[in-house]
This record gives sequence, C-alpha cells and structure tokens, in this order.
Amino acid sequence: MRILLLSHSFNSLTQRLHVELSERGHEVSVELDIHPDVTRESVTLHRPDLVVAPFLKRAIPDDVWRSVRCLIVHPGPPGDRGPAALDWAILEGVSEWGVTVLQADGEFDAGPIWAFRTFPMRRVAKSSVYRNEVTSCAVGAVLEAIDSIQSGRTPPQPMLPGDPRIRVRGPCRQADRAIDWQHDTTATVLRKINSADGMPGLVDSLFFEDVRVFDAHEAQDVSGVPGTVVAQCDGALARATVDGAVWIGHVRRLVPKSLKLPAAKVFAAQAAHLPHRPGCGYGPIHYREHGGVGELSFCFYNGAMSSGDCQALLEAYRAALVRPTRVLLLTGGHDYWSNGIHLAEIEAADSAADESWRNINAIDDLTRSIIETTDRLVVSVIRGNAGAGGVFLSLAADEVWASDQIVLNPHYKDMGNLYGSEYWTYLLPRRAGAANATRITQCRLPMGVKEAQRLGIIDHVLSGAELASADLVERGAAMAADAGFTARLAEKQRRRAADEAEKPLQAYRDEELRRMRLNFYGFDPSYHVARFNFIHKVPKSRTPLTIANHRSRRRSAEFTRMAVPS
Repeated sequence: MRILLLSHSFNSLTQRLHVELSERGHEVSVELDIHPDVTRESVTLHRPDLVVAPFLKRAIPDDVWRSVRCLIVHPGPPGDRGPAALDWAILEGVSEWGVTVLQADGEFDAGPIWAFRTFPMRRVAKSSVYRNEVTSCAVGAVLEAIDSIQSGRTPPQPMLPGDPRIRVRGPCRQADRAIDWQHDTTATVLRKINSADGMPGLVDSLFFEDVRVFDAHEAQDVSGVPGTVVAQCDGALARATVDGAVWIGHVRRLVPKSLKLPAAKVFAAQAAHLPHRPGCGYGPIHYREHGGVGELSFCFYNGAMSSGDCQALLEAYRAALVRPTRVLLLTGGHDYWSNGIHLAEIEAADSAADESWRNINAIDDLTRSIIETTDRLVVSVIRGNAGAGGVFLSLAADEVWASDQIVLNPHYKDMGNLYGSEYWTYLLPRRAGAANATRITQCRLPMGVKEAQRLGIIDHVLSGAELASADLVERGAAMAADAGFTARLAEKQRRRAADEAEKPLQAYRDEELRRMRLNFYGFDPSYHVARFNFIHKVPKSRTPLTIANHRSRRRSAEFTRMAVPS
C-alpha cells in the first residue's frame, strides 16, 4: 500500500512504524503536522491509500479523512477518549492499559475501532511506557488493521453512545498531580511525577524555586523530614516523603529557554552541603559478575552521555577489565542504549564549542578502550533505541545483541551536518562495507533490527525473556565456554594488530576530529543552530525531505524541468 504517516513529530513510535511498514514492502512517506494546508498538500502529492497518524495534537482536517481512510493511534483502550490518556492511567495507578487504532471521523477518538492491544502497566515514567509497551502494541495493532483493510474486511462500527466502556477525560493539569509532601507516600509521589515525565514535567518547588521535575526513582534506605532535600547521588537529589524518599534526577527551571539538566547541577550550591548516598536506588552505572561473565550496565537519562558520564563509564569499564572474566557484557537501559554526546549539557555550557569538543573526546576515549580490549570478548547488549554516536559506540564490541523492538539511527547529519566520530570510519565499514557505510550515514533514516542484521551491524536479535539479565548471562557463559573461544580470541588479537599496522586508530580519530572541529568552531553555524532547535523543541517549519518522499520526488521533478533547455 501507499501509506502516509502523519505525525506531530518524527518520534520513536513514528520511526518504528516507518521501519516496520517499509520492511513489509509498503511505500511509506512522512508528513509532519505543521498546518492543515500542508497536510492537504501532502495527501495530494503522495496520493496515499491510507493515512496513519501515530502522534497528533490536533484533529485531521475533515476534507482529508473524508477523502482517504485515516487511522489514528490512541494510547488507551477502546472507549478511552481524551488528549492525556497515558497521563491519567499512570496517575491513577491502573494495572492494565492499552492502545487502540481507530478510524478518523467527526468526533475526537470516537471513530470505528480497527484493532487494539492491551498490556500490564509498569510503575515507571510515562516516557518509558510510551517507548516500550505503547510502541510495541501500537505497531501490532496498526499491522493488524492494515491486514484487515487489505483483506477487504467490512469497516467496523463506532461505539454507540451509552457504551459503558466510553470514558472521556480532559487534559491532565498541574492541579491534578500537585504533590503534597506532608501527606503523599513515596508511591503516590512517583505516580505523580511519572505521569508527567517527558512532557510536560511536573511543577514542584526545590529550594524555594518552582521547577519542572523528571526522572524520579524510589530512594532506598533514605528518609528525613517530609518535603526536605536530604541527599545527593550521581546528579540526583533525594527528597523525603512521609514514608521514605524519592530521587529527582533532572529538573528544568520555569524561566524561558531553560534546559533539562541533572538536579544537583542546577542546584549545585545547595547540593554541595548534602551527603552523598550512593547505591540507594539511583545511579546509572552498575557492575555484576557471574562466574566468567561480567556485566557492566549503564542507563543514562534519554540516552545522553555527558563528558562526565563518559569518563565515569570508562573508569567502570577499566575496573571491569581487571576482573578475571572471559566475556564482558555492556548492557544498556531498557529505554536507550545511547544517543551519543549530551546536547543539553553542551547547550548549557559557557562555551558550547569547547564542551562539544570535551564530550566527543570523552566518548572517543571510551570507544577506543573497548576496541583495544583483546584479552576477552566484549558484547554490546542493546535493549533500547540507539542513535548517532551511541550506535557506533556499540560497534566497538566484538558482538552486538539487540532487542527486536528497537530502532537505530546510525547517522549524525540531521544535527546540522555533524560529521561524527566514535571511530565510525573504522568500525562501520569493517562490518557493513564501505559502500553501505556511506549510504547508511548519508540517508538519515531510522533502521530496524532486520536491516541492521542484514548489514552486519547487529549479530543477534533477541526478544522477550532472552533480554532478561539471567538469560543474557547464560548466553555470555556459553560464549565463554565455547570450544573455539581461545582460537577466536587469538584471531581477534591478530586482526587488531593487523588493522593497527595498516592504519592506526589515532589516524581515524584525527581525521574524524578534524571534521568535527569545523562543526564546532568553523564558520558554518549549522550544528549549533540544529542543537539549539532540538534542545528547545523548536517546531519544524517543514518536513525533512529525507522522510518526505512525496516532496523529494517533486523537488527532483522540479530540478529536472529546470535542467531541460527551452
């Protein structure tokens, strides 16, 4: 089918649908919901058989859904209606939630239902539920709906008024989830913060200043006078509740153009007087050992790795190398493996160029240490999405294992034509080949695990229980016990020595950083403008041609006409 994805932004769900639909042979193009007239134009240009709207903030124009079937993805079960479905579900602590795919008609979220899925609700942030359960169920429901349409199934009927499943909820406002520190339990505080995590963030007061708070976790063995800030750990602040405390990892001030940053960094002067409480429920880096298998896990908020994060992970990595293991698993978080350098920390720095330079060198140091590990096998375990330098960081390992639910974005150019480093000019061609390496980094498209495995970027695709820690360790133990382990390690050492003799790693790094220096310090400000727009969520004025095939075809046709002599 010819399918148009109409979305407020090219978010994780839209990317995943783009990957899955393209993999199944559909002709997919994307239009960002910038203006109703732009939507109308996109339908005229693409002539879709079907419009799928994964993430909208307003209704599709009447004349559009009357002219072509439009499917809406709603993050709630059948009958749930309203713009804050997931917010309310988390705030109210429901045990089960769902995703519904319905056909657009004249009433918001009330059209005929083509498919739905349900899932048990985890007690985590809204953004995590959206990236995992909602995205997975949405993809399954959309594919089911498309199969039904292609098979000629009769369109379903909308729910009749009075159906007991119908529940209409308005926006979830600040007053609905305001924290009462003198009475709310830890569980209640977490529900309130989690219901607003990602967007818009819950407004609360820290040190007598109103801020938006994010990234909340239960603090273990921490307590104090309810409402007081009692400890710090890895950039987070612990605030006491009536029965314990919660870690608040990130905050954003309410002043215009403020940034979401680690709470202890925003309130550095106040945090300096607080005790450090490591190992109490917050901390992005952990190491565990199971016989001959080491597992170094890391989970950085939104996958962003600051200079300090990279240095801390490198220190933990070097410590892990001292241990007598044969296999080392580098296990990323369930939401993200890594998205590379920390753009918000860079934006907040006194000199964005200088901090960019420090950050890229710090992640390069980490990448190089992994590449140069020759006394054991190293495995990157990608359980969540990865982008830009985070993808290439994973390729430094001997093997890459990845969840079947993830999306990769192995390119940098959307960030103002950033060239990228992390030794990608060495790592990517040796896995995918030189021609594919050029295509991958230039096309700027999301990539699914099937394509990544075909290209050699991923070695093994895992699903479900295979991603549990015990199963990962068992798989690592089997690798360590394999009869060919010694020979494989010897071959790894031989190849690394041969590669180094042919072209030293430092040469790759110097060449990459020479290009990066131009991005950071050169006369072209594209990187700095793109970073600012990304961090401050400046709305796009047009859909990038890399995803809007219907517009790129027209542009090509216009250039062709211009080239023809009169």
